[in-house]
Amino acid sequence: MSEGPRITRERKTIRAMIGIWCEKKHGIRGNRCPDCEDLLSYAMKRLDQCPFGENKNTCAKCSIHCYKPEYREKIRIVMRFSGPKMIYKHPTLAIAHILDSRISKQ
Repeated sequence: MSEGPRITRERKTIRAMIGIWCEKKHGIRGNRCPDCEDLLSYAMKRLDQCPFGENKNTCAKCSIHCYKPEYREKIRIVMRFSGPKMIYKHPTLAIAHILDSRISKQ
């Protein structure tokens, strides 16, 4: 499946956020624990199937909310924790995500 720059960046952002969460909450550096790996795998599948593709909003502003409730809650917690730390660890991704969240595409 070919994907454009928006989805590619979204993948990097979610991977980075889950990485920060797993390192700080589960003490695992470099890799991810099985629970975090499961969450990442689920998020990647959802991105693969996003009907908006390159025109997607951030997931928080999406009109569809395609995550199952348990995964939606998990990712919300991860993003709330990792989001503020992204500006220090991954500033380019953080700024792009902030800009994406301010631009309504749907």
